[in-house]
Order: sequence, then C-alpha cells, then structure tokens
Amino acid sequence: MKTPDTKQTVPPPNFIRSIVAQDMKTDKYDGRVVTRFPPEPNGYLHIGHAKSICLNFGIAAEHKGGICNLRFDDTDPSKEEMEYVESIKSDVRWLGFDWEDRQFFASDYFEELYHYAVQLIKAGKAYVDSLSAEEIRKYRGTLTEPGRESPYHDRSIDENLDLFSRMRAGEFNDGAHVLRAKIDMASGNMLMRDPTLYRIRHVSHYRTGDKWCIYPMYDFTHCLSDSIEGITHSICTLEFEINRQLYDWVLDELKVYHPQQIEFARLNLTYTVLSKRKLIELVERGHVTGWDDPRMPTISGLRRRGYTPASIRNFCERIGVAKRDSMVDVALLEYSVREDLNKHAPRVMGVLRPLKVVIDNYPEGKVEELDAENNPEDSSAGKRKILFSRVLYIEKEDFMEDPPKKFFRLTPGREVRLKHAYYIKCSDIVKDEKTGEVIEVHCTYDPKTRGGWSEDGRKVRGTLHWVSAGHALKAEVRLYDHLFAQENPSETKTGADFKSFLNPNSLERLTSCLVEPSLADAAPGSRYQFLRQGYFCVDSKDSSATALVFNRTVTLRDTWAKIQRAREK
Repeated sequence: MKTPDTKQTVPPPNFIRSIVAQDMKTDKYDGRVVTRFPPEPNGYLHIGHAKSICLNFGIAAEHKGGICNLRFDDTDPSKEEMEYVESIKSDVRWLGFDWEDRQFFASDYFEELYHYAVQLIKAGKAYVDSLSAEEIRKYRGTLTEPGRESPYHDRSIDENLDLFSRMRAGEFNDGAHVLRAKIDMASGNMLMRDPTLYRIRHVSHYRTGDKWCIYPMYDFTHCLSDSIEGITHSICTLEFEINRQLYDWVLDELKVYHPQQIEFARLNLTYTVLSKRKLIELVERGHVTGWDDPRMPTISGLRRRGYTPASIRNFCERIGVAKRDSMVDVALLEYSVREDLNKHAPRVMGVLRPLKVVIDNYPEGKVEELDAENNPEDSSAGKRKILFSRVLYIEKEDFMEDPPKKFFRLTPGREVRLKHAYYIKCSDIVKDEKTGEVIEVHCTYDPKTRGGWSEDGRKVRGTLHWVSAGHALKAEVRLYDHLFAQENPSETKTGADFKSFLNPNSLERLTSCLVEPSLADAAPGSRYQFLRQGYFCVDSKDSSATALVFNRTVTLRDTWAKIQRAREK
C-alpha cells in the first residue's frame, strides 16, 4: 500500500501496536493485518478523523502485507450524499494514504445483512417489535432500573419472518415496526437491552435508490462489514467501547468470522469543537463560510488555511494513542505546521498595513535588483531577485515617533536595516493635517550598506521588511485566530450554548496589503513565510491572477515551544 515518507522509521510504541505485534507473534490471524477506515458519508472529515486515518493506515503499513480498507458506513439515507464520499476520498488521499482497489460501501452488503437478520430470527435471537419509538424508550428502563420485555417479544418465528419480509416489501409506514435483537432487558449495558437492528425508512438511498425501505442500524452493520471484509483489528474511538459487547454478540450468534474491536481515546483539541452535529450547525447557521472555512477543524479547512499533510501526520504521531480521553493543546498542532513550513516554505516580503517611506538621497527613477535567499533552512532553495527603489512601504507598526524603551525599529534619528537592502535613517515625517497620524516617513540611506551589511562594521538592532512602491502587488490578507474564545467550548456546565463562545475576532480582513512582485504567479495553495509576519497560503477559492488573497496559516510565535521550555525548567 502507498504510505507517505516519514523520517521516523520506527514508530513510537502504543498499546494498539503492542496488541497487533502480539497477534502477529502468535499468528492469531494467520499473519494478516487488515484494518479499515470506516467514515459515515454524512459530513466532512476533521482533524479527529485524521488521527484515526493515520492510525489505521499506519498500523497496516508497519506490517508486511498489511492493508487498510476505505469503507463508507452508509446506512442512514436521510443524511448521506455522494458529495461527502468524494470529499472524504480527497482528504484521505491528500493526507498521503491510498486504499488502492479496496473501496467498499456498507450498502454493498445490504442483501447479505438482510439474510443475516433472517438467520437471527430463525435462531430465535431477533423479533419484530411494533412498539413506537417512545414506547421502546420507556420499556428500556434506566441506568438503575431494568427494562421490561416488549409485548411483542415472544412473537413466533414464523410471524417474525413474515413481518420482516413485509417490512422489506414496503407494506408498512416508517416507525410501524422495527427488528430488535433478543438479548437481555435486565442487562447493565443498556445497549444490550434488545437493541434495534433494522428500521423502516421510505427514503431514497444515494447509491441504492429506492431498492430498500428498511435499513440496518450502525451496530449491526459495522461488525458484519468488518467480518465480510476479513478485518483483523477493528480500531475505533473510545465512545464505542460500550458497543463492543453488541459487536461480539452479533458475530458470535451468527457464528461468522470475528475481528477484534479495539478502542482508543478520541482527539479533543482546545479552542475547537469536533462534534459533527456542532460543525454542521456552524455551517448551516452561517457562523462560518462553509466546511472548508479556514477556521474550521475540517481537513478541507486546514488544507485551505495552508496546513501540510506532513504537519498533520506528525501531529497525530506526537499526540500518541491513549486509552483515556484528554485535551490536547492546539498549540501543538500549530507547532507541527510551523515546524514543517519552516523547512520548506519560501521566504517573501509582504506588508500588511503599509506606511510610505521616501528615501530622499536615493536617485529618482533608479531601480536596483538585490539578492534575497529563498529559505535559509534549505540550501537548495537558492536565491531570488527583489526590486529596490526610492519609494518603499514598511509596516505601520515598525515606526514610532515617540517610542518606548526597547523599541528597536524605525524612529526619528535612528538607523535600521532594510532586509536584503540598505541601512536607512529617519530624517523627517509627514502627518495627516486632520488626524495627526503619520502618513509618510522620509529617510536617507547609506549606499555602502548594500545587502544589509555595513562596510565599517557598525551594527543596528532593527531589521525591517519592505516592498518597493512601484513594483509591489496589491493583495488581501486574512488573519485567522481560534474560532472559539473559550479553551473548551463544549464544556457548558452553566447551560450556555457552545456558539456563545464563538470568537468575534476569529477573522480579520486586510484589503490594502502589498507583497513583492515574485508572487505574481503564486499558485492557489502555495505556502510562504512572510518575513516577520508568519506563514501564509494563497487561498484556493478566492485568489486569482488579478486578485491575490492570502490566508495566514500560523504566526511565527511558537507557543508550544515556550510551554516545553517552561516544563524543562
């Protein structure tokens, strides 16, 4: 199978790798390792799914002959669409994984699943119940009280077979009957109190059309799909631990091939929600612009924002695989992308809030070509030419008329370095007559400091980025912050709705930015480091040859590294 190249040849141990290694040692599955990634095609994948993708494909790749299937558990026709199928496939491929010819759908197994259900009826292990959904809930009992058997619990096998056949034939309305497993209404695991296996739904399925009007429940479908595909290790998140008893019951009662279900802790990320229901609500109520909004934790949103596949894979490896839920600091995710982009992203200059600078002693009309390195972390990246002229733009925040102590950027009478260019010194300023705001800075330059270094060895403390006024390109820059202002927006003990924690400053649009001319042909999705500003990505939707749009992927500030240093002290 195709897997991404990584520097780590020996992955770190975890309890799932230990289980698989032991099974290989004892030849439990005849030396096979077959995993699967089984998304439901009713939404877009997010960073939590990435953890599962990396784990399932990674475990398979670590063993000779190991394979990982991509299976769509599509048993709820009211919410599933081919759009989601295609987006899921695109995201898995983008992360660097390939399922080759092993793309499966639970809907492909509907006929087999139906016959398995008939087999349970014939064995006296399933019955057709005619209680309403509300009545079934009442009969199920509570955590402290056992449930009661349905009045239809003891229907004869022949009656159950007849009713189930007529359910399939479409004779009954939605909710008229369900097929339930006959297990134990007094079980301490409420899921085992005669769980529903099939329900009637007169809804067209995105793949099977109107062929079916009864659909199997997830728990019944999932274990049998694993069995049909010969999965060895059915790896899922911790909330399915309680479902494992039913998983085992179905396979044991049917006496079919039995994979092993193993649960691990799902990903919880600070300042983020990963509940599919909540993400859908954010999209449908217009709190974000769509599933690929760069503030969303979806794979498509992270991709649009400028995250790299390697950074997400490295993040998933770093957080590890645990048996208990915990909260991961989003700073670690940001560290992972910053670390990757630092190695590969070309350096360019972009001015987000321009302030005009006129170099009075530089010849009018003269344009100079200067050399600038593309990436100091990559010796093979080479150099590019940048244009220098009499009129430039710098960042507004890089000039102060009356600076505080330890402000080492441009001020009246102070000399600073222009990156890759010259030393300049502020000699005068021009203010807006009405507001008093500085709108233009006049400077002189030292022609003996070409390249940003002084021949006489004198040093300056401030280095500024800049662009040439006559050559710079206009651009829109979108500065993104966390979508939520609270560290754990899902923690609503006070009863507050999670949306009340939305960060009103999660997006700032700057429409008067200027970038160096080398970005004229920047392709959508291209990633760069804007010197001193952070890492940016050309927006894949809104950017064009005539309207450059950049999304800030992450700032240069490394919060996670600071946390780690503090811990070491």
